[in-house]
Amino acid sequence: MKKIATLLAATAIVSAFAFAASAKTLVYCSEASPANFDPSITTGGNDFDASSRTVYSRLVEFKHGSTEIEPGLAESWTISDDGLTYTFKLRKGVKFHTTSFFTPSRELNADDVIFSFERQWKEDNKWHTYMPNITWDYFQGMDMPKYLKSVEKVDDLTVKMTLTEPNAPMIANLGMDFASIASKEYADKLMEAGTPEKFASEPVGTGPFQFVDYQLDSVIRYSANPDYFKGKEKIDDLIFAITPDASARMQKIAAGECDIMPYPNPADIKALKANADLNVMEQAGLNIGYMSYNTTQAPFDKVEVRKALNMAINKKSMIEALFGDAGATPATNLIPPTMWSYNKDVKDDEYNPEEAKKVLAANNVTEIDLWASDRFRPYNPSFARAAELIQQDWAAVGVKATIKTLEWTKYREEGKKKDRAGAFQIGWTGDNGDPDNFFATLFSCSAIGVSNYSSWCNKEFEDLIQKAKITSDLAERTKLYEEAQVVFKREAPAFTMAHSQVYAVARKNVSGFMMDPLGIHRFDGVDKAE
Repeated sequence: MKKIATLLAATAIVSAFAFAASAKTLVYCSEASPANFDPSITTGGNDFDASSRTVYSRLVEFKHGSTEIEPGLAESWTISDDGLTYTFKLRKGVKFHTTSFFTPSRELNADDVIFSFERQWKEDNKWHTYMPNITWDYFQGMDMPKYLKSVEKVDDLTVKMTLTEPNAPMIANLGMDFASIASKEYADKLMEAGTPEKFASEPVGTGPFQFVDYQLDSVIRYSANPDYFKGKEKIDDLIFAITPDASARMQKIAAGECDIMPYPNPADIKALKANADLNVMEQAGLNIGYMSYNTTQAPFDKVEVRKALNMAINKKSMIEALFGDAGATPATNLIPPTMWSYNKDVKDDEYNPEEAKKVLAANNVTEIDLWASDRFRPYNPSFARAAELIQQDWAAVGVKATIKTLEWTKYREEGKKKDRAGAFQIGWTGDNGDPDNFFATLFSCSAIGVSNYSSWCNKEFEDLIQKAKITSDLAERTKLYEEAQVVFKREAPAFTMAHSQVYAVARKNVSGFMMDPLGIHRFDGVDKAE
């Protein structure tokens, strides 16, 4: 019996390889493991690449390579004259994935849309706490609980969303990853079976690819969704080869072991461009690398201390050391210069170590915790190196910085804690092309404990960004955001470091892959010549 079992296993392996050889496979060298596959409870770009942009779809979508909205699961929508009621007409015939662990009995309908929002919104919903310690960071950070009054089913293919007050960026917000639409039927099945946690490890959506399996910290496998409402993808099998080290990613793509890689080392850009087999793509990132000061904890509760710490850092030298030939723009404001409402009249904190030393000594600032993750991010190619450079600059003005390093997922969890001490390096890539996605998501009062790592709640700033949300007049919104940038710079809840160039590398036989201003990596529409 043992010999027969061995023979059968060997035959299965041979058959699998034969199938793989005939299928068209794309390998993406991902930079990090996903925290999980539920895009509504994660915040990292690598999490979204592995879940929302492969497995899931949304009511509305961003056009490939732009911030323009187009129909998604909703084939059309209308907005009432008062800006309070959004009515979505769903596509007919959209199917959820059929996998080894779930077979749907019905097509997408309004119940799935309502479920997808209410699980994030209503605390009495049994899915609101389906796993220990989960948080709905984007839903909270985007102020959705404040703006949503109701999400109602008009009929099976019509959903009405009513707001408490107008919200200018709402449609763009609904194209974001947290607004991915999940299967209520699948969720009900898991809850009934007593295994709700599988919702985050075995995802089911309506997107271009369906989940097959995940080998922790190693490989994620997907197959093309044969029933995708836009048509089956040309790629049959999509593989995420998780490769945190940028040098290893470079070696793999040069050897043909992966077809696409993100975030090369700045020092490797020149060599990659010289490789005739590779296509190096680049664009100005819709991003910001910054360092948050916890403004509720001494000594960061004093604006003069925060400003002095900023003045002690040689930003120009830091950017040259971190980004090299890859290029980056010193960040004055929270939003990048390419975004509308950027206030060019705001002046950056000057580099003035002598003045900084006086202020810090007068406030008896001698020691600070300085946080650094172990990951490469597009807005900061090395948290560790940046921390070392800041540490040196602060030492020169009499402040000892103790560097604390954690793995990326644990790092973000620690950073959210309201009583976390010290200066915390972090960053952001815009999700929807609207300034609100930077100002409100990162520094609103409601984002404290979520994505406001400074725990900063400033009434003047808050009033400006909230007013900007409720007007659809672009000129008025621009003026309000310009004023908000003045307040932000004056109060200095963070050190604004850089807006980076972003790179992606694909082998020349890959077509249809394009860089995205929202920093996501999409594989719908991608093909590969064998």
